Amino acid sequence: MKEKLEQILEEAAQEIKSAMSVQDLDEVKLKYLSRKGELNSIKKNLKDLSDEDKRVIGSLANNVSNQLEQMLEDKNNELYKIELDKKLLSEKIDITLPSDFRPQGKIHPLTQTVNEIVEIFQGLGFSVMPSEYSPEVETEYINFDMLNFPPDHPAKDMQDTFYTKAAPNVILRSQTSGAQIRQMLNQKPPVRVISPGRVYRCEAVSARKNNLFHQIEGLLVDKDITFGDLKGILNEFVRIYFGSARPTRFRASYFPFTEPSAEVDVECIMCGGKGCRTCSGTGWLEVLGSGMVHANVLKNVGIDPEIYSGFAFGMGVERLTMLKYAINDIRLFFNNDVRFLKQF
Repeated sequence: MKEKLEQILEEAAQEIKSAMSVQDLDEVKLKYLSRKGELNSIKKNLKDLSDEDKRVIGSLANNVSNQLEQMLEDKNNELYKIELDKKLLSEKIDITLPSDFRPQGKIHPLTQTVNEIVEIFQGLGFSVMPSEYSPEVETEYINFDMLNFPPDHPAKDMQDTFYTKAAPNVILRSQTSGAQIRQMLNQKPPVRVISPGRVYRCEAVSARKNNLFHQIEGLLVDKDITFGDLKGILNEFVRIYFGSARPTRFRASYFPFTEPSAEVDVECIMCGGKGCRTCSGTGWLEVLGSGMVHANVLKNVGIDPEIYSGFAFGMGVERLTMLKYAINDIRLFFNNDVRFLKQF
């Protein structure tokens, strides 16, 4: 039986060496190592041998089996490499030939700006407001009344606001500021959130204005919040967004939901503050509105203004994108002109 095992090893080794394909190797493996193969036949007859012969022949049979498996693996790797080399030679590509142009889509510049601004404020400790707190179809009560707008405020006129026929006093929101009301109604201080979204106004479409545009609202409410905190946050935002520290100024302004209120300007990017057509000769560009949350707004949402204070700010995404990339017509963002969009 020992001679038979040595004969099997020699014959199988020769057949493995002569194999020209993976199919040939499969046939060798089936012949010698399968359940009905020659080696298994010998192992089945070990029960008829003495204990000493079982130990010797069994060990030799296992050794032959292991050798054949290793030979098959080595030969299979060799054949695979040969086949791969043949395939590479037959399917080689001439890299000097011109390739087919396959245009790729890009993220819209407004979306890029929103993502950048959100990332900046997340780095400053703000979180993004839940989308259900910032619906585009809003009630006049949330959009105006809860934000301390007087009943006769001109922003409520049909000329400024889109009223719907869905129900009385249901509008397309004219600002994202209503989102801060829903946030404070659902979360007690501390509050530190931003809310990007679309807003709608009855505007004559021009190079500077559109009846649909995008805003990002920011809100921070906590104990001992001051106007100095507001200035620090917004100055840091300007520095990061425009890539370097830029002179800023806070001009007194008026918003019904903040007191005091301020417009924030940055030094003109085009002329460096010297005065040019872009900044109308002033050397400054307006970038956003801001202020300390009005005490009446805090009372409306059940927050005690004697204990808590806060600030809010809102910025136009289109305006910031236009300033950063020197775009002179807001309509370019909505015309879907590939020549414009592929630059970003």
